[in-house]
Amino acid sequence: MTETTPDHEPARPLSEPVLDPASLIALRSPAVRRLLALRTQRRLTRAHVHTTAQCLNVSERTVWRWLADATTTPESVAYPGARRADRFEITPEIRVLLAYWHGNASAVHRELLARAKAAADTEPSEETDTSTTIAPATPQPTASVPGGAPPASVPLLDPVPSLPTFLRALRRDLTAGERAGYRHGPEAARALDVFAKRPRTRRNHVWEADHVQAPLRVDADGDLVAPYVTWFIDCATKAITGLAVTPATPTRASILAALRSAVLRTDPYGPVGGLPEHVRFDRGRDVLSRTVTTALTALDADITVLPPYSPHLKGSIENLNHCVTRMLFAALPGYTPKKPRRRPDRRPQTAPPLSFTAFTEELLAWAQWWNTEHRPAELHGATPLEAWQADPTPLNDVPAHDVWTFTLEDDSRTRTITSHGVRFKNRDYIAGWMTGQAGLKVTVRFMPHHTHEIELCTPHGRHLGTAYLVDQATEEQLHALRRTRARRARRLRADAKAAEQLRHTRFAPATEPGLPRRLDAMTTTEASQELAQHRESDLTTLALPDLIPPAVPPADWATPEALKARTHPAEGGADTQSCL
Repeated sequence: MTETTPDHEPARPLSEPVLDPASLIALRSPAVRRLLALRTQRRLTRAHVHTTAQCLNVSERTVWRWLADATTTPESVAYPGARRADRFEITPEIRVLLAYWHGNASAVHRELLARAKAAADTEPSEETDTSTTIAPATPQPTASVPGGAPPASVPLLDPVPSLPTFLRALRRDLTAGERAGYRHGPEAARALDVFAKRPRTRRNHVWEADHVQAPLRVDADGDLVAPYVTWFIDCATKAITGLAVTPATPTRASILAALRSAVLRTDPYGPVGGLPEHVRFDRGRDVLSRTVTTALTALDADITVLPPYSPHLKGSIENLNHCVTRMLFAALPGYTPKKPRRRPDRRPQTAPPLSFTAFTEELLAWAQWWNTEHRPAELHGATPLEAWQADPTPLNDVPAHDVWTFTLEDDSRTRTITSHGVRFKNRDYIAGWMTGQAGLKVTVRFMPHHTHEIELCTPHGRHLGTAYLVDQATEEQLHALRRTRARRARRLRADAKAAEQLRHTRFAPATEPGLPRRLDAMTTTEASQELAQHRESDLTTLALPDLIPPAVPPADWATPEALKARTHPAEGGADTQSCL
């Protein structure tokens, strides 16, 4: 008989249980006993199980499992759903097997079954008469899984759980991050971790810096290259303080140029900038160079070098890299989601590539939009520039002349101005202001890889002026040199490819176990011709070390008899040894 709801009272939806977890656990035993009584009276229905599951805040499958456990194990009625002592759990040995099979749980379960079967086959039978001496039988082959781990590393379980039980234990004992780490590696596990946010501080308290490669090709002087962006961001206000664009792989010069634009607050860099208190970097070689660390130390900034493979420790700059890819790079011509290849991309593009100048203009315009119009959620409706200007923290500015001096590399040597200028790296540099300055002691400061000019200072640090390279090659000569180098590189690659084809050996496919069979059939004439060709090109076979035998050594030398036979008397009767 079902209950009916009066017309004047609407049906109320099912609500969450109002009892605490301890009370719900205490009600499990009376509920199971009542269901068992209904089963004894042949009155148990699915409606009873459904209602019990709703009242106890569990699934219907769980209630049915409690009833099955109570039928096989009557003492479990007192504590339904309690953890059993003999429940299967994932052990450290099974974790090692999961790492071996890269998270393939079915393969691990097959190895556990194979190990148990092998152990059962090797155990002596109980019905065997041990009083009678029986010749040892031929050992049975050990059951194993193809490509499996050594049997000694597979634990012996008695009994081996079923595959559903094994999978249920994996989901219960391993976190989602551990399962992803076994299957796809530590980076996949890191994606499921939880990271805390650093508290927001004040402007110029902490900066973060990084390189990001644009996933597109731009035209740089006739070559298609994937440009790199080097920039700094203020962690408190999310403002881009400075950046530099490099057509090729960035160097320490890229970091120094970006640092110069980040520190200066004059046009066209300002108004965001100043001297930072702390700067966070990754472990790149260019960042850890002596030039960069010296420049930051001179600017009175503390350097924090992060451990490897920890992008979450510099989340502000990593989020900026992600945003520029989604907001800017994805809309530019030639965008490719995957990382550009090292070799030049020969595939036809749907649109002509941007020039390096146009790409730089687009990036600078986007950085200006980010600082003045974009409103990050962490700033509660303010733009990075508004958050910067609203911060009352005083700023430390450095004159542009001093910033230029601090962000140059010093070779720590004192040189003298001669009549030919200043000698630096086996090159001569001169300038008009050097007239009448011969004999003056100077030090050289320079931007890395910018060898066309250098800066000269006194040993006390006073800047004297710029010197330029003498007899610098013309642009036509440089183009010809680059074309010659490219042709030589292509020729060397072609020769290396041809040599690799000579070493390439083909084997016949096999469907049964056996020795590999080479597919290198050729005639005797072809083999002789190729061997003769290699002998002519091998300089070691052309050498004739015994063409002129050495002279007879002096009589007071202890010479073996075998070597005396290979000598000849020197001309004029002298016993001097000939020099080859």
